[in-house]
Amino acid sequence: MFITKVVHHLRRMHLAGWIELDGKLLSGEELMQAIRQDPGVVSRFGGEFYLEFGSCAARDYYGIIQGPCPAGTIICDGSVAGFVRPSYPALPLADAIRTAVRLRSDIGITALSGGVDSALIAAIARQPCLVTGMEGCHDIRQAEKVAALLDLPLHIRVVTPEEVENALPVVIGLIDDPTPVDLGIGTTLYFVAETAGKLGHQRILTGQGADELFGGYARYQDAPACLLNMMFADDFASLDRQRRRDQGIAGSFGTSLSMPYLDVRVVCAADALPPADRVQGNVRKKPLREVARQYLPEFYANYEKKAMQYGTGIWKEIKRIARQNGYHNSVSDFIAHLRRT
Repeated sequence: MFITKVVHHLRRMHLAGWIELDGKLLSGEELMQAIRQDPGVVSRFGGEFYLEFGSCAARDYYGIIQGPCPAGTIICDGSVAGFVRPSYPALPLADAIRTAVRLRSDIGITALSGGVDSALIAAIARQPCLVTGMEGCHDIRQAEKVAALLDLPLHIRVVTPEEVENALPVVIGLIDDPTPVDLGIGTTLYFVAETAGKLGHQRILTGQGADELFGGYARYQDAPACLLNMMFADDFASLDRQRRRDQGIAGSFGTSLSMPYLDVRVVCAADALPPADRVQGNVRKKPLREVARQYLPEFYANYEKKAMQYGTGIWKEIKRIARQNGYHNSVSDFIAHLRRT
């Protein structure tokens, strides 16, 4: 096997992120030993990682951690030597989520907005939490309630209008071909990552992927049943670009986003659910809310909230800044202006 030859005398290894094997977190020493004993074991690695070992490199299945090789691929001496394909027994959704969060919660901080996605992660992880936003915004108020309910420490980062204005050109420079949606989400994550980094946290647990897996968007409610499969598939595929955007911003502060809902176990458990079961009537993300009721009062498990750029007040501030600069009707034109300056 090609990979065996190139790592036979393994002396050098670099890991960004974390690795688990069959549900067990591996220390650096355990990782080195496992590869020396059987280099092919890399194909079974789970976690969120970019790994360099000998003259090889590998990246986690979904490419959560950025790196110069394709997601889920093992590259040795410039050629594809194998693929990362962790395999797990099928789990009920609640067990899959619990396992995914616990594997990620040995260190780090939870980005808590107060919605069901982040509140469930916070309840299982039991790590300190962080919320950012403009003064008096919805997300800060809601995160305070959830953190108090769960008896978890919460760091509140109030963002000023001046800070938003100063951040915009930086955020635009970190995103390829940014749209207004990218700018709103990216600016919010900019302050999350900046604050987490200053607090000494390299890992930020987030709820990314929940809307795409469980039907969190309003458009799912009105869609014909025959189109739901295609909609879920298209939205899941869009996550690759979102991950690159979000991790690029987080990485500029020496941090990375950890995404329990994009654990292979959780994705498989969600995919086993018929699309029509994920959105029922006016209830979006129904399976996720059922799991959340095991950890949260029903009010919080059922709580509906706006996307982060709206709940933090940052999108409203971006539009105000655009108008102040003469762009009254188009944030896209304001982005183009900032890219030119």
